[in-house]
Amino acid sequence: QVQLVESGGGLVQAGGSLRLSCAASGSIFSSNVMGWYRQAPGKQRELVAAITSGGSTNYADSVKGRFTISRDNAKNTVYLQMNNLKPEDTAVYYCNARRPVDIAAMTRGSWGQGTQVTVSS
Repeated sequence: QVQLVESGGGLVQAGGSLRLSCAASGSIFSSNVMGWYRQAPGKQRELVAAITSGGSTNYADSVKGRFTISRDNAKNTVYLQMNNLKPEDTAVYYCNARRPVDIAAMTRGSWGQGTQVTVSS
């Protein structure tokens, strides 16, 4: 299991920015696929962005051009820079880690406790 601790959520006005951080421990961080998911009230959890061990990224269409995922393997941390935030970005944001063994077993990996992001109009 990977232990994940998120930080950086909060309340921001539409058009503003936030940076989420997720510190990981308990695994070889550089080998993991790291991702950010979000879940709004009454909706399913959805992938926001992911980054592979090699640095390849993918994004949900709704956040392309506004959000950037990055990782610092020396600090065992993954980030999500969120710019031009919209009210529809309001959700609890979760960090996810998938080790190579999780990917091979097709399991979802480990989750953080979540951090609330609220965007006011």
